[in-house]
Amino acid sequence: MQRIQYPESSRWPTILARPVMDFSKIEQQVQPILTAVQETGDKALHQYNHQFDHYTGDLAVTQQALAAAKDQVAVPLQKAIQQAYQNIKQFHTQQQQSPLVVETMKGVKCWRKQVPIQKVGLYVPGGTAPLFSTVLMLGVPALIAGCKEIVLCSPASQGTLHPAILYTAHLIGVQQVYKVGGAQAVAAMAYGTDTIPQVYKIFGPGNQYVTAAKQLVNKQGTAIDMPAGPSEVAVWADDTAEPAFVAADLLSQAEHGLDSQVILVTDSQTLIEATLEEVEKQLATLPRKEIAQGALENSKAILVKDKEEGLALINAYAPEHLIVALEEVHQWVARIENAGSVFIGNYTPESAGDYASGTNHTLPTNGFAKAYSGVSLDSFMKYITYQEVTKEGLEALGEVIETMAAAEELVAHKRAVSIRRENL
Repeated sequence: MQRIQYPESSRWPTILARPVMDFSKIEQQVQPILTAVQETGDKALHQYNHQFDHYTGDLAVTQQALAAAKDQVAVPLQKAIQQAYQNIKQFHTQQQQSPLVVETMKGVKCWRKQVPIQKVGLYVPGGTAPLFSTVLMLGVPALIAGCKEIVLCSPASQGTLHPAILYTAHLIGVQQVYKVGGAQAVAAMAYGTDTIPQVYKIFGPGNQYVTAAKQLVNKQGTAIDMPAGPSEVAVWADDTAEPAFVAADLLSQAEHGLDSQVILVTDSQTLIEATLEEVEKQLATLPRKEIAQGALENSKAILVKDKEEGLALINAYAPEHLIVALEEVHQWVARIENAGSVFIGNYTPESAGDYASGTNHTLPTNGFAKAYSGVSLDSFMKYITYQEVTKEGLEALGEVIETMAAAEELVAHKRAVSIRRENL
């Protein structure tokens, strides 16, 4: 990790820049895949499965295979997944809303209703790390929302999906599971094939090819959860933090991928030195050491003058994950404006949100937390507004509408009110 001391705010954009991906080149590679799937459907999917995943079998996972996956998952892991499922379900269920009717004027009622998106697609990475936790994070709110058709795609490895992915899908009730990954999976869900249904919105993390594919199909009319890029974490800490904990949190995010980024922000030089020493010690024992090491090359330990400057820097960075380990921590957390998800105190690792605390781990990256939220129940909903105007209400509101329509020179708009008022 690069050490940076007391950077001027004018340098923050450069210092806080994420690893750069040349999306123009990636899109040039992805677009032919999208076109092939759009034009030839399942034929292209089989071709890409063979080319990228060395798999030539059926695309669909049978209901028997989903049910049988339980026998391949260790009981302790089953229990852990079940507990995580209950926590995630409980948190997201509480996000349901009942319509609130507002009478803006006497005789004029307005309300808004949550309506589930009918068809959604869930992408679950299954490459270097089969993310069965993502099945929970996407499948649970989709089911709570009441989406009528839920399609799950994940890349097959040696002809099969990881048993924990299948077990989790079966546990929560996702029945349409397909063995296809990468940009071709995104294309299948966006355009539909003979085997895989077309959906209206696609969710889920993925590598740079999946990300590019989601952005390209979004331009063509398929909704996506959010712009996303490599995973990241910022740790904002002071001398009350435990260096070993901070190091572990930095490494837990660094092991995601070579293009991940981790940031330490602190007003304590002592903490930086102790943490970086711990990083080296813990790094040596990681199975994914080389991946984490690559991510650390994109990462920085930043010494700031005080906590006010630290706060400003954090809000400028807008991290996907933010761990705050400070004295009087809640005072500072209350002033966070830009972050995907916040983890408070020395005993709240980012891993808690990744797996089982109840919050969702599908979050905005690359600074998009300045304007985007993470996935929630709302992500699987759309909202329809309603209004109902009585005769009395139209008499009270009609002149207002007529005056405004006339000022905009929209005579038919005015007449739609006037003809009713004359009838009164």
